[in-house]
Amino acid sequence: MCDVINGLTGSFRHTVVALDGCFAAAERLASHAVVDLRPLTLPRYNLLRGMASVRTLVREAEPDLLLTYNWGAIEVALANRLFGVCDHIHFESGFGVEEGNGQLWRRNLFRRVALGRVRKLVVPSATLMEIAASAWSVPPSKLIRIPNGVDHLRYSGEAGVRRPLAAVGAGPETVVIGTVAPLRPEKNLGRLLRAFARLPGSPYCRLVIAGDGAEREALGRAAERLGIARRTTFLGHVEDVPAVLRGLDVFALSSDTEQMPNSLLQAMAAARPIAAVDVGDVRRIVAPENRPLVVPRDDEEALAGALAALACDARRRQALGYRNQERAKVAYSLDAMVVAYDALLGAA
Repeated sequence: MCDVINGLTGSFRHTVVALDGCFAAAERLASHAVVDLRPLTLPRYNLLRGMASVRTLVREAEPDLLLTYNWGAIEVALANRLFGVCDHIHFESGFGVEEGNGQLWRRNLFRRVALGRVRKLVVPSATLMEIAASAWSVPPSKLIRIPNGVDHLRYSGEAGVRRPLAAVGAGPETVVIGTVAPLRPEKNLGRLLRAFARLPGSPYCRLVIAGDGAEREALGRAAERLGIARRTTFLGHVEDVPAVLRGLDVFALSSDTEQMPNSLLQAMAAARPIAAVDVGDVRRIVAPENRPLVVPRDDEEALAGALAALACDARRRQALGYRNQERAKVAYSLDAMVVAYDALLGAA
């Protein structure tokens, strides 16, 4: 959202409401952006009080347009529908662990009611377009797909070239496999640990996991049980994600649920080959030549096979990295995403 706010060309005033009270990302806002930050704590298990709080806040802010994001803001969407405070656009980008194995009928029903009068429902993936039309009964005229975009200049890397990572001791013959993800259950990094543990001893591989979260200790214990702790590095939270991606030979994605993961686009912009599970639009996103290495979600042996295929073939890694980078430039540019948002918000 900071990238979008920074890139908008019209005259916009933003009020950003954080339901968890966290505004750390505001550091990424440009100096010209006019943004007011407002916390809002919704009472648990009291829908009516929550909607009353939303109505009060929205009336105080007096927006021309209300933007709500994902399931966490669905009460806000419902309050706006019932009280008719202002024009409304809703955004859905993916699902949490509760819907990792499919949508819940109660949530689908709630979305149908809450989103019944939105001006537009915006999604990044073709998979979400299908879900919104079928499970949430959103009319095609209200659905719009705006793919996520990536800053190619920031993430650009050289195909087949791995840059040293200070925290990872890896010689030139080592193959470094890694991922960037919050350590949450739906990212299922245990699946990646188990697939990595299946790799043969040659070539020698290291696993790098960048990110922090509630799963950190459990993942460390899992690495110990699998006998890969010495070959696994947990970097914790990192700000310089481009440097991490350039420090990998292979980018891996093992989530239970995704739609259009930014980390995947960033890895493609960095010219990394991808070994991933087939969730959301992942297979559609990567270059066609990389798609054979996108495997069924629950087939850990197949994921290990994809990792091994890339680990053993430096020329293939270079070729796929180049193809992924070219595809990211053409299909998933940050500029194209911002232009689409500018048109959407400016027209509203």
